[in-house]
Amino acid sequence: MSYDLLVMKFGGTNMQDSRAIRHSASLAARSVRVGVKVVVVVSAMAGVTNQLLKLADAAQSGDIAAANDEIALMRTRHFTAAQELGAAPDSVTVREIREMHETLRQAVYGVYLLRELTPRSRDLIVAFGERLSAPLMSLALEQDGLRAHHLSGGEAGILTDSHFGNAKPMPNTYERVKDRLSGLLSAGVTPVVAGFMGETEKGAITTLGRGGTDFSATIVGKALGADEVWAWKDVDGVMSADPRVVKDAQNIEVLSYGEVMELAYFGAKVLHPLAVTPLQESGIPLRVKSAADPDFPGTLVQAQPRDEDGHPVKAVTAIRNVSIINVSGAGVLGIPEVIASVFDAIARENVTLLMVSQSSSMSNVSLAVQTVDAERTLAALRAGVSLELKVEEQPGVAVLAIVGSGMRGQKGVSARMFTALADQDVNVLMISQGSSELNVSVAVEAAHVDAATLAVHRAFGLGAATA
Repeated sequence: MSYDLLVMKFGGTNMQDSRAIRHSASLAARSVRVGVKVVVVVSAMAGVTNQLLKLADAAQSGDIAAANDEIALMRTRHFTAAQELGAAPDSVTVREIREMHETLRQAVYGVYLLRELTPRSRDLIVAFGERLSAPLMSLALEQDGLRAHHLSGGEAGILTDSHFGNAKPMPNTYERVKDRLSGLLSAGVTPVVAGFMGETEKGAITTLGRGGTDFSATIVGKALGADEVWAWKDVDGVMSADPRVVKDAQNIEVLSYGEVMELAYFGAKVLHPLAVTPLQESGIPLRVKSAADPDFPGTLVQAQPRDEDGHPVKAVTAIRNVSIINVSGAGVLGIPEVIASVFDAIARENVTLLMVSQSSSMSNVSLAVQTVDAERTLAALRAGVSLELKVEEQPGVAVLAIVGSGMRGQKGVSARMFTALADQDVNVLMISQGSSELNVSVAVEAAHVDAATLAVHRAFGLGAATA
């Protein structure tokens, strides 16, 4: 297939050092050399985002020495990569990296002085990861003989709301991105956009949530009407299960937008759950490709599902570190306001519910949340619902989900899943199926999740031997 315009996103492992960056740049250059216009969207170097979060927390707790040590390590890492990519000590790239680390140091010192880390300050600090890797990619492309120009997310036109830490693009973002990047592309320049970040109307830096570089790439893809968005990863594509748990997991050739959103939501760390939303309206396909094997087609994500004969389920995935919150008592019985107060209390805390289940007697409501959110959820419910109700946490849980559009209207899918779980003596704590029939999810004890994943994967014949 011939392409006019591609958006290529490179994740942290494909940006982790000079060797990885040079290889990533060569993948973009391969397409540019055959006449394809390419926009590159980059993540931070592997591990840098966590390092930035750590040093921000250290500054807030008053440990400025630890924060400065982390900044020094990061500076050395970025300087080393720039040098290995061919930057002279007095080059623009080295100067820019030096200035950015100095700005970062000042921002972190401000947090230390105030002993306060606001969501806005955290976004400013954490976005330095992508802002520092973009000049390195630009440099690598230029060393490969291309003309390149790097921009922050805001400079590229990504305008967001002020929901720091999890910002959403504003409707006029797409027009702005098109205006700002089209000129560069027409002039034969390859834009390099720092992913994961945007800015508000007032110019404050925002981030799009963890994994938000995928989201940046699809925003740019929609804005420019790209032929496809390519997410380069260190895996072959989207797999039928986590290959670290299921050794014979297979690459899935085609997924629909709906299927990939379910997979992302239920713990498959391949794409940001919101990443496909900008593409849905425009029908632009997204392709997950392996940087180690660039000629392998990977996984194509498109509007229409492709049903595999005899395979109603395409993948098995799991969310770990989950707690079940049980709300019980006679006070729940048949009173709609009680259920409303439960959901109100959770909405106010901005907690994401993974599963919801209500007993038919209506005397019990069970909610599955990430364990990191459990304490907040318990406090919110105890403050927000009737005193007669009992609110308890059951930790040590995992949610296992099967995903596939072929389940729609197909009899016996759940039976096959539950038989496989029963054969492994896995106790099911909660069950949920959406009306879309794209997934069936169950909560199980965390200790059993790997055995359960293997058994269900085998039961649906998704492995190498039976695929």
